[in-house]
Amino acid sequence: MSLKDKVAVITGAASGIGEHCARTFASQGAAVVIADLNLANAGKVANSIVAAGGKALAVAMDVTNEEAVNAGIDEAAKVFGGIDVLVSNAGIQIISPVDEFPFADWKKMLAIHLDGAFLTTKAALKHMYGSGKGGSIVYMGSVHSHEASKLKAAYVTAKHGLLGLARVVAKEGGPRGVRANVVCPGFVRTPLVDKQIPEQAKALGISEADVVKNVMLKDTVDGEFTSLDDVANTVAFLAGFGSAALTGQSVLVTHGWSMH
Repeated sequence: MSLKDKVAVITGAASGIGEHCARTFASQGAAVVIADLNLANAGKVANSIVAAGGKALAVAMDVTNEEAVNAGIDEAAKVFGGIDVLVSNAGIQIISPVDEFPFADWKKMLAIHLDGAFLTTKAALKHMYGSGKGGSIVYMGSVHSHEASKLKAAYVTAKHGLLGLARVVAKEGGPRGVRANVVCPGFVRTPLVDKQIPEQAKALGISEADVVKNVMLKDTVDGEFTSLDDVANTVAFLAGFGSAALTGQSVLVTHGWSMH
């Protein structure tokens, strides 16, 4: 169960959970590919990993663009000699009631979360199958892969969809040594979540403190946010797990918010 000398492509890795996953993987000996829409920030993350003695490469990647995805994955495989792990993490959040949800925003959300997961999976599988070594795919789901919240129709739909994709990839990839799993965090204090707090407070007509206590964390066992370490360590564990004993699974990292 090791990431040493594995090549891992992580999307949305220039900030937040993706960046923390990349740093965790690098600390465990993986060569990490920082794939992000923001190449400048991806480069900064990659450079700091290299400066600390790790292996990293930054690639520009719009996960909704098939050519960009294929080019980025192929470049990563060429530089590092293959692809062993894909962490499909790129995502955004747009909140609105269903009856007011702009269709363009709905399509944008599903494109980034689901099209992105599909396109990066398809591109990575070419290398995982081609090498004969298999690999591991970890999708960044959410507690919303299992639960629902108001104002998040597109996000909840997309995160539920990742469960289906992972299960199919697990079944198709199993005979060829490819595992697929979903990590489902609760609320993590990232810029994405910090931005949601005032938005939800305004939409629900309550204070920001009430959003944190009574909306975001009300169903946890300890009133605590999930930490970046909690998520990154779970992703690394699944990525480095040595057999198909763990495949097609979703692992909830939610301080007990959701239990399955």
